[in-house]
Amino acid sequence: MKCPFCSTDDTQVIDSRVNDEGNSIRRRRRCPTCDKRFTTYETAELHLPQVVKQNGNREEFSRDKLRSSFSRALHKRPVPTEYVDRAIEHIVQKILGQGEREIMARALGQSVMQELKAMDKVAYIRFASVYRSFQDVDDFNNVIRDLDPQKNSSS
Repeated sequence: MKCPFCSTDDTQVIDSRVNDEGNSIRRRRRCPTCDKRFTTYETAELHLPQVVKQNGNREEFSRDKLRSSFSRALHKRPVPTEYVDRAIEHIVQKILGQGEREIMARALGQSVMQELKAMDKVAYIRFASVYRSFQDVDDFNNVIRDLDPQKNSSS
């Protein structure tokens, strides 16, 4: 690490401490040339992939847009915020685990659908109606039928 005071190329670490959350390290350093001390912080840098839209445009992955999708689908539904936070974290971890530089918007939508299906059936149907561009009542009936396995076996 270069000294910010005299630009010497090599400095010494005299103390390292992990922060309370465990996601960064604080290091106290000393420059052997000018004898000044300074602090550096080390954190992991994770890059989420770009989202490739249906029209081919690319945009940065946005947790806010993901949260907005959940919020619209869950509007006036009795689902705690912690569930949404957990669902978003599941999706982000899944994306990071794939290690890809790009993700198709459709795959992201499928992940939202899976999380909503487990979380709230009404929100799942709301999201599906927009995501799959429902055209008529039959589209709604098909999704509802998929949600209720008892209706499938009695048909």
